[in-house]
Amino acid sequence: MDMSDNLLCLFSARVEEKSDKYVIEIPRREIDAETVSPNEIYRVALLDHLSDDEQPQSSSTAPDQPQPPVEIGETRYLEIEDLGKQGDGIARVERGYVIIVPDTDMGDRVKVEITEVKPNFAVAEVIEPEPVS
Repeated sequence: MDMSDNLLCLFSARVEEKSDKYVIEIPRREIDAETVSPNEIYRVALLDHLSDDEQPQSSSTAPDQPQPPVEIGETRYLEIEDLGKQGDGIARVERGYVIIVPDTDMGDRVKVEITEVKPNFAVAEVIEPEPVS
């Protein structure tokens, strides 16, 4: 399956009926990671429902959950695509996974070292700025 480069987050949720509406709850971790913001409008793609053996488990470390595409200590070259609410640079890598890079600006190209990894985002520190030509 092809995933759009515009993919911000990916999670499983139930469609629930509430009065005359149907609701999909966004996990708090997506808001905390600043992947999405309340009161904004987003496009939502729905995939086929999960079979019984694919249902998410309550533990955040469930073996069937996708693992973050980065590891602590890993170095990467990133382009800062956006700025977070606190002014930190934001880059996205595989599956829309967010890497927060303090002290960078939109458009910066930097070599970073991953210093912290969470299920939905990582934090990195610049180890080499974009070369000046």
